[in-house]
Amino acid sequence: MSSDSSSMSWLETFRSYLDKRLMWVFMMGCASGFPWVLIGSNMSGWLKDAGLTRAAIGYFGSVFAVYAINFLWAPLVDRVKLPLLHAMLGQRRSWIFFCQSIVLVCTLLIAGVDPANSLMFTSMLALGIAIASSTQDIAIDAYRIDTFPKSEASKLPQASAMAVIGWWTGYSLPGYLAFINADSIGWNGVYYGMAGIVGILMIFTLLIREPKTKREALQSAAEKRHSEVVGSRLTAWLTVTLIEPFLDFFKRNGFRVAFTLLLFVFLFKIGEAFLGRMSIAFYKDIGFSNEQIGYYSKLIGWGLTILFTLLGSMVNVKFGIVRGLMIGGIAMAASNLMFSWIANVGPNEQLFLATLVVDNFTSAFSTVAFVSFLTMVTGQAFSATQYALLASLGNFGRTTLASFSGELVDYLNDWSLFFIITALMVIPSLIMLWSLRHYFTDLLNKAKQRDAEELNQAD
Repeated sequence: MSSDSSSMSWLETFRSYLDKRLMWVFMMGCASGFPWVLIGSNMSGWLKDAGLTRAAIGYFGSVFAVYAINFLWAPLVDRVKLPLLHAMLGQRRSWIFFCQSIVLVCTLLIAGVDPANSLMFTSMLALGIAIASSTQDIAIDAYRIDTFPKSEASKLPQASAMAVIGWWTGYSLPGYLAFINADSIGWNGVYYGMAGIVGILMIFTLLIREPKTKREALQSAAEKRHSEVVGSRLTAWLTVTLIEPFLDFFKRNGFRVAFTLLLFVFLFKIGEAFLGRMSIAFYKDIGFSNEQIGYYSKLIGWGLTILFTLLGSMVNVKFGIVRGLMIGGIAMAASNLMFSWIANVGPNEQLFLATLVVDNFTSAFSTVAFVSFLTMVTGQAFSATQYALLASLGNFGRTTLASFSGELVDYLNDWSLFFIITALMVIPSLIMLWSLRHYFTDLLNKAKQRDAEELNQAD
């Protein structure tokens, strides 16, 4: 996709990661993953130790539903200027800091209660953390997009990788610290410690730099256009906030390209989702023990995800996002065929490990390319709203269609054939991507030309 990036040596590619902006994105990724510890694994462990039923523990899981619908209030993150905080921190950091403040207050309150005696109050606090965290995610994604202009195409996979690695670091390390200390200091003490981590993340939010964009000028121009049509400033503000992000997406891309982009986002990871939804059931059916599943799939899988996310981003930097998506999609399909091999061989640990290595590499590789792709197609004026919508569309495709994966397995009654079919599911999206390859070349060239013009004007 980019001759600049493909001409870089591997050493130059590695050195390009020594960009302080990537460290900012990594820390924001940590801030994004951390709240999942507070309302996920930590809370489940605490409720279990407190003697609550599985039903009560399962009830807490419903708070995660807000992450699937956060696009509904994404326009507010793009358009609403928070009093006092906006003047001090800017649009993106002010929203991140505001959401972290809510997470901090809720964490401190949870640390002071006994969930066994205050279940409803604890659940409300957990819901507050979920809403604040999912809103923070919108602002963090927009921060990453605004930090790297599209003309820096080689930086997009790097930023995506740092965000993913940061998320897993923010999720895994505090969770590990929580469980090894829970017996000695108690869960209340653990949550006071977790509140301290929130405080550290808030300090970092104050230290990083707000990205510079033309967002406000573009939004003001849109408001002026809408005012001429509707004749009211208030109505114009609402239509720009709620309607313009969609109009902007279709106007910039054209209806055919925009529709193809949306369909691609919806379909790209369907095969992976079908496999993921049925993987644990498959492992058990084939004959792997819980201990084997936990060790290989969870512990080793986590380490492989971190490693391959970094390596995958380097490959994407070298070959470009579109080629990275093509390679990732084909590799993703091929890795599904290895599960078909296991279905024929049986519970072989060496083959299981090899399959997980390949699967985690292709999954991490395609995830970096996919996040970079979503970043590339968002506009500057409404980056938070458009990215949230695209990400939600991708999640919607995976969660809705993949819910039929169990029925497909039952209908086929053949695990090997099931995995072959999941491998073939990626083909339609790759055909769409191939049809869009010239669009991305034009998009990148226009971004470079625009940056060059702005530099000349500044001179």
